Amino acid sequence: MTTTPTHPTQTIDEAKVQAFVGQMLGELGATLNAALVVIGDRLGLYKAMADGRPVTSARLAERTSTDERSVREWLNAQAAGGFVTYDPATETYTLPPEHAFVLAEEDSPVFMPGAFELSAGAIRDEARIAEAFRSGAGMGWHEHDPDVFHGCERFFRPGYQHNLVQSWIPALDGVADKLRAGARVADVGCGHGASAIIMAQAFPRSTFVGFDYHAQSIEQATARAREAGLSDRVRFEVAPAQGIPGGPYDLVCTFDCLHDMGDPVGAAREIRRTLADDGTWLIVEPFAGDSVQENLNPVGRIYYGASTLLCTPASQSQDVGLALGAQAGEARLRDVVTAGGFTRFRRAAETPFNLVLEARP
Repeated sequence: MTTTPTHPTQTIDEAKVQAFVGQMLGELGATLNAALVVIGDRLGLYKAMADGRPVTSARLAERTSTDERSVREWLNAQAAGGFVTYDPATETYTLPPEHAFVLAEEDSPVFMPGAFELSAGAIRDEARIAEAFRSGAGMGWHEHDPDVFHGCERFFRPGYQHNLVQSWIPALDGVADKLRAGARVADVGCGHGASAIIMAQAFPRSTFVGFDYHAQSIEQATARAREAGLSDRVRFEVAPAQGIPGGPYDLVCTFDCLHDMGDPVGAAREIRRTLADDGTWLIVEPFAGDSVQENLNPVGRIYYGASTLLCTPASQSQDVGLALGAQAGEARLRDVVTAGGFTRFRRAAETPFNLVLEARP
């Protein structure tokens, strides 16, 4: 035991200090590796190793038209972090199939590079966020690095691909039947349009319109719908959540965005106004318990971190600035929804990453 120079009355357990230093070393390696994951994804390095066969740095560089020396250093970092294995006898590296499922397969339900792209983009804005800490003025979603928008879609899309049509919509009362017969659907806060396009592909008799205040995201979503051959049934428009055009809609969806809004109660009122009398509001939000202590876990840590850099400042930059945060929890979300005029609210489904909530008039 020893005392600290600045707090002579406090004693320090040196074993705990060393343990925490070890933890910090792991944090530092993980921080640097976030950029390396983005590089490996962007240059196709993981995909080039996805066959599970041992490869030399020279062979991987040849496959990906990259510089061997840079690739060799990247591979050594990946091996040190346990992302790939290294055989010193042959000086080869292998991406295990289980790791390839997470790092190289875009259609995998656990594809993760998008989350690293999102995180790296958010970190680039650290100086602006620090200023927002001082002022409380926040930082608009549209002001972030473009990797935030692209990475956000790639992070959430696998969950939507493997859950939205398969389990979330069937968990809603009567909604799947309406969509099969032909319904009008609004996707509020649609981003790049992944969720609307997934639904449109599954329900060919229904029509879908996505709204987002971010014009560049709407441009990207429109292009995605055109590429998918869905422009006749899917369109996207620039509009805020407090001013939704059209209606009445049989289904309104908000995917991982309600907590980002400055005035989520106002958004709830607007959704209620545009919803058909027998309509449904599908609310997908980050998974969270109702207390801080329930969220002190790996998933909560990711969401609290993202919320500090992205979600909370986004809300603070808008009118009202309620700043629910990404770990608002079901009880607080219920308060928002019922304050907006909805009388029925329930948890319809969940995943380790999402709460799936149903609200009805």
